[in-house]
Amino acid sequence: MPYLKIQSNQELEANKQLVLLKEASALVAARLGKPESYVMVNMEPSRPMLFAGSDEPTAYLELKSIGLPESKTKELSQALCQLINSHTGIEQERIYIEFADAPRSMWGWNGSTF
Repeated sequence: MPYLKIQSNQELEANKQLVLLKEASALVAARLGKPESYVMVNMEPSRPMLFAGSDEPTAYLELKSIGLPESKTKELSQALCQLINSHTGIEQERIYIEFADAPRSMWGWNGSTF
């Protein structure tokens, strides 16, 4: 049920993307206390992006999950910003993260909903 989408204006080699995706998947599962077998992580191809009027390295993340507690967003933000910075060199102050709590009836899986 947790879904993390990563968008950036920085290109990463395929092998480095895979390492980042695997670490992000494990991080999301651990921080949310959810089985990693339900976690999906996606890194979109590099695209032109501006942040604060600059095309310096930047990233935008979306984390959606059923039962995403507001009390965990600060620690998730810190952990995800550190992860992105360590893999891409993007400064943490140039990373935005959108958190969304999805109602069970609005999250489909395996021909049904949660």
